[in-house]
Amino acid sequence: MLPCGAVQGFDVNRFVAEGTPRWSRLEQLLTKVEASGLAVLDLHAAREFGKLYRAVSSDLIRARTEQVNASVVDYLNDIVARCYGVIHTAPSSTGQRVLGFLMRGYPRLLRSEWRAIVLSAAIFFLGATAGAVFVAIDDQSLGALIPDQHQAHTPGERVGEEEETGGGAAADQATAFSSWLFTHNIQVTFIVFALGITYGIGSAALLFYNGVPLGALAVQYHQSDLGLFFWAWILPHGIPELTVVFIAGGAGLMVGRGLLVPGRRRRRDALIAEARKGAALIVGSMPLLVLAGIIEGTISQIHEPTIPYEAKLLFAVLVGSGVYYYLINAGRDQKRSSSSSSSALESSSSSSSPPPVEMLSRSGSRLRDL
Repeated sequence: MLPCGAVQGFDVNRFVAEGTPRWSRLEQLLTKVEASGLAVLDLHAAREFGKLYRAVSSDLIRARTEQVNASVVDYLNDIVARCYGVIHTAPSSTGQRVLGFLMRGYPRLLRSEWRAIVLSAAIFFLGATAGAVFVAIDDQSLGALIPDQHQAHTPGERVGEEEETGGGAAADQATAFSSWLFTHNIQVTFIVFALGITYGIGSAALLFYNGVPLGALAVQYHQSDLGLFFWAWILPHGIPELTVVFIAGGAGLMVGRGLLVPGRRRRRDALIAEARKGAALIVGSMPLLVLAGIIEGTISQIHEPTIPYEAKLLFAVLVGSGVYYYLINAGRDQKRSSSSSSSALESSSSSSSPPPVEMLSRSGSRLRDL
């Protein structure tokens, strides 16, 4: 229940009840602006933002005049101060915008589309399960399920060769290999995303297809009692790399969703909107691909006795923990504040004092331009 004090001649409950919808809507727009700048708003949203800012500023002045509960005043003050900041702050540089997107906009967008990404991962692992089952039932199916380069040697022969030299490569070879891997992974990522135009069917099929050899190889190595080598080889780079594949697959499924379920939008408009969000997810995932390529070209190719397999698995855990901590938590600070209007109204805030009335007045002309 909202903590509202009773003030003679002024209905505080009604004031809060009527104001909450516009306060919440302004917070929604404000969160987008804080993440990507005012340019993220289209003409209609920009005008709405300016109108709501003026209205909430008036609400703040009235709340202070009528001596409304301090938690309500502090809550409104926080919204108005943040709005004033984004309107009057000097435009950020390209680097700041990119950093803001990677640290706030991208992880927030990813979390908002988690269902499509989880579905993408499920399709991939369904393919991996199918590959594992086929090999477990009939190991002769390996020839049709695993890439040619893995058919030239048995797991025992490969491990023997790798352990004899300790794996690894010269610095220039490792750099060249990492560069090639990065290029290859980008191509796969964009293909999975682009196939969303086939109503998502192509994206789903490619995810399943790429999962099959992983499951087949895993069973092959485990049947040879070399599972530790396999996972120490795959996981260090595989965690960030497969995460990007899942995100790309989710982006492709989002495009398919726009075509299949446009809702009240025209199919063309829904496709464009979903494709833009998908493209933003792909661009935001590029640093993860760089990380995966560097690891795959170096750490993943170094084996015992140079690096113990247990150490490589520990490294994989640390990399995975860092990646998923970033994806799950980055950008939550402001979002939590923006999505907790009722909580903010229930707790007293000690934020900075509200902008002076004359400061709000100076905002008028610029807001009218919105």
